[in-house]
Amino acid sequence: MNFKKFLAATALAFAMPCFVNAQEAEQAPEKEGWIFSEEVRLPITSMKDQNAAGTCWCYSTLSFVEAELLRTTGKTYDFSEMFIVWNTYMDRAQATVRTHGDISFSQGGSFYDVLYGIKNFGLVPDAEMPAGYKHGDTLSDFSEFSSVCDPFVEGIVKNRKLQMSPEGTPLWKEALAGILNAYIGERPETFVYEGKEYTPQSFAEATGFNPDDYVNLASFSHHPFYEPFIIEVQDNWRWSTAYNLPIDEFMEVMNYAIDNGYTIAWGSDVSEKGWLRGENAGIAVVLPDLEARDNNDAGTDKARWAGLSAAERAKEGYSQPTPQRWVSQEERQQAYDNYETGDDHGMIIYGKANDQLGNNYFIVKNSWGVTGNYDGTFYASEAFVRYKTMNIVLHKDALPKHIKKALGIK
Repeated sequence: MNFKKFLAATALAFAMPCFVNAQEAEQAPEKEGWIFSEEVRLPITSMKDQNAAGTCWCYSTLSFVEAELLRTTGKTYDFSEMFIVWNTYMDRAQATVRTHGDISFSQGGSFYDVLYGIKNFGLVPDAEMPAGYKHGDTLSDFSEFSSVCDPFVEGIVKNRKLQMSPEGTPLWKEALAGILNAYIGERPETFVYEGKEYTPQSFAEATGFNPDDYVNLASFSHHPFYEPFIIEVQDNWRWSTAYNLPIDEFMEVMNYAIDNGYTIAWGSDVSEKGWLRGENAGIAVVLPDLEARDNNDAGTDKARWAGLSAAERAKEGYSQPTPQRWVSQEERQQAYDNYETGDDHGMIIYGKANDQLGNNYFIVKNSWGVTGNYDGTFYASEAFVRYKTMNIVLHKDALPKHIKKALGIK
């Protein structure tokens, strides 16, 4: 999930009259933008800002963990992303070296990197290892760090004769730890939280969060359904598996989870045109495909829409609600196979809403700060989520019983 930073501007509000006859239906409506009615909004922690760092995978997953602990314990936590990032980058560098560069080294990662990190390294409060403090800021900026770290790892891969310390430790790992300490910060061995001393692992245990209670789901037809498989993306370098579901059941899980109080870690492509920026930042939609008109459509907005050119549809459809295109399993697969759908960005879904046309949306917490028209929140149409989702992570009890049984999850 590579970092993407976008500037958000203020949205404009307009008024759109209803169409009452065929003549009016053929005229372009005035815009009023999106008006949402929220069905449910689950508790989450504060908005975070990954800033100039490709760490959405960590921000989103820890936000998800924090939301889950709100659900299970009622306590509010703010965990350090940089602690997980430090450990993950060291492990990824080692995997890159061991595979002679076949596993790439980059800032990206996966939800599983965080779950793995919690289980193997622990957690620390954000105050113990905050982002940006090494360069006197409250936000990360990995531009110089990457220009130093990436060539360093690449150089180790190219050097076929690696040097070892007398104790048998590769010297490059000591050097990389120095780079990570300089730019990200040193990992605390112990710390005091609410009057009690912890190690990172004892603190993780004290929260009550169990990574083994969470499952990874995806929906792709190049692997058998109802079986686990490895998602073939570069940032899944730990080779974590996901249970494969048909898209209709996959969407059933997502709706069931939110309706029953469970948040969702959501991985999606955000390079699609329907992921709106600028004056309409905070919306993700899929334009309808209305090439043909039915005889019964005469005088309707559907007929007017079908008569628009592609450019006119884009202009109108990306500035106000329209009917959404409901993609098939085959269309999803094709978008993945031809690189239109990629492993771009990690977020958290924590609610559901409807627009004034009745289109369904998921409410999304992003990690780009308090920006855009909805202060860091996005509204992703169910059609967009169906089309562009790579994978989700959620509690195993958030699955409907019949799907849980089909996957063999207890």
